Amino acid sequence: MTELSTNQDFIDLEDKVAAHNYSPLPVVVEHAEGIWVTDVEGNRYLDALSGYSALNFGHRHPALVQAAKDQLDRSTLTSRAFHNDQLGPFCAKLAELVGKDMILPMNTGAEAVETALKIARKWGYLVKGVPAEQAKIIVMDGNFHGRTTTIISFSDDPEARDHYGPYTQGFESVPYGDLAAIEAAIDDHTVAVLVEPIQGEQGVKIPKEGFLPGLRELCTAKNVLMIADEIQAGLGRVGTTLACQYEGVEADLYTLGKALGGGIVPVSAVAADAEVMNVITPGTHGSTFGGNPLAAAVGLAVCELLETGEHQQNAANLEGQFREALEALIGQGVDEVRVRGLWAGIDISTDLMTGKEACKKLAKKGVLAKDTHGSTIRLAPPLTITSEELKIITDALTEVVTEAKQA
Repeated sequence: MTELSTNQDFIDLEDKVAAHNYSPLPVVVEHAEGIWVTDVEGNRYLDALSGYSALNFGHRHPALVQAAKDQLDRSTLTSRAFHNDQLGPFCAKLAELVGKDMILPMNTGAEAVETALKIARKWGYLVKGVPAEQAKIIVMDGNFHGRTTTIISFSDDPEARDHYGPYTQGFESVPYGDLAAIEAAIDDHTVAVLVEPIQGEQGVKIPKEGFLPGLRELCTAKNVLMIADEIQAGLGRVGTTLACQYEGVEADLYTLGKALGGGIVPVSAVAADAEVMNVITPGTHGSTFGGNPLAAAVGLAVCELLETGEHQQNAANLEGQFREALEALIGQGVDEVRVRGLWAGIDISTDLMTGKEACKKLAKKGVLAKDTHGSTIRLAPPLTITSEELKIITDALTEVVTEAKQA
């Protein structure tokens, strides 16, 4: 093989041999530490995406790397045919952290969502008494919960959904944040409502204040499970451990992932109380890698970082600075800004440039971000970021939109 040295060398090789299911920025990361990454040509960038919040604690956090190294010297996989000494402590710590009785560990976020859907359906049949094969789950327009065939069956994103049918039945989609629409959709066969507390893929779309508490009340009144997909929004991102907690809401089931693996290994989980989780019995659900000792060791270390509250507090403390700097751009090349904790969606004026063009310009200024839905940029820097480092991001974006307007 020809020696590879430049970003373009690696990009050309990848384009030739790897499936084209992504369209990344032309940056090839070689080394990463904390909030910074370095490409193969030695250029340094501030990572303002954090692997879609999988890197909430930054790249190669020392405590997480050490937990992984220590476990690598002991055992990495037992399958669930045998017990391992990391699973129980991990599940106990995570259950305590999110206020639930039990944890069902999986690997990816999509697996966690699929698992929660299965639990909700089985609960509906065995506990609520829904007739066989009639269970219905209400979902939200604009949702993003993964890319498995069941999940894309209730997606309204044509890129994710088209040409993958026939689609799984049993879902009804309603406008996000519309309590009246949800109430109208609930019937005797409804077993759950699946909701993202904040829709990340939609550009950090935040529902109106009171929606989540209202949904909690509605689900309780109608004997319907509330499933909160906290895979991106949870684990400190918005300034609270879970995004639902921002408004004092407790869901019946939480799906967790991304940051749960510390950016080292894929770790996901469903959290629920025993009266719901106990519908799962031996042989009815499983995963060879779910709950493996390496993943559990890293997940336990993640829980210990969150247990201190330090990272949640940093996100809460910096929210005002983040919002003020971004809102100053409204009318100056930015149409709208949405901020919660250290998570922001910025709608670039469509007559100025696309979101991807803005991200390419940001990369040239040493900041890595990601576009979504044409004109929107998502920013989600590691929760370890300082005020001075956060200013690097917002200053760079200010320069990008200012220069574009002047061009």
